[in-house]
Amino acid sequence: MENISNSEIKSVKALTAKKFRDETGLFTVEGEKMVSEALASDFEVVKLYRIEQIGESAMERMSGLSSPPPVLAVVRQRAERPLEVRGGLYLLLDGIRDPGNLGTILRLADWFGVTAVLAGGESVELYNPKVVQSTMGAVFRVEYHTGESCGFARRILDAGGCVYGTVLSGGENIYTGELKTGSDCPVAIAVGNESAGISPALLSLLSGRLFIPPYPPQGGGCESLNAATATAIALAEFRRRILI
Repeated sequence: MENISNSEIKSVKALTAKKFRDETGLFTVEGEKMVSEALASDFEVVKLYRIEQIGESAMERMSGLSSPPPVLAVVRQRAERPLEVRGGLYLLLDGIRDPGNLGTILRLADWFGVTAVLAGGESVELYNPKVVQSTMGAVFRVEYHTGESCGFARRILDAGGCVYGTVLSGGENIYTGELKTGSDCPVAIAVGNESAGISPALLSLLSGRLFIPPYPPQGGGCESLNAATATAIALAEFRRRILI
């Protein structure tokens, strides 16, 4: 069995904190599926630890999961590429703060072939361990940019595109309204903060406000949809219009 020092264990464990991820430019990936996704990607896997090599106790001390995984990898964060606005469908995240929501949204972006995810409004960090694990590998495939929400919107609009936003009221029915789908110009779907929604500044830039109607139409149930759920419905509708 391979010996591993306490200092190395502490260094790996420290990567659960954003401060140390920022300082080192590294993050951790845990579990066979996630590690295999990392190895198959263009991300640099810096170090690989297997439980049969280092022992269960050491793996448990390094891991951020409730039980020690069979394998853990230390991976280098990828340098963010310059954003090139082109035709296609984008997701514009305006302050998504919940790691589980962001992870699910990245999985949706991967599934529906989103051109890029544009994260603004102090959205949760991409390499947060809960985000990484909940993407189920999408973190290694989806083009991702960080910046300022309104700046992203203006980039889309300046390129001759449209920016739609999901709202709780006062919007056009997403199923019946006319929508550009991204097939002939860049189109972004803006998704707002879990509690505050889309910021007023970004709302003022929207090409259209979209409402996902409840059933029955008069509602009476829950007051809103989870941000990731609303994203799934919106993406499915935009893609449906291309496929039919």
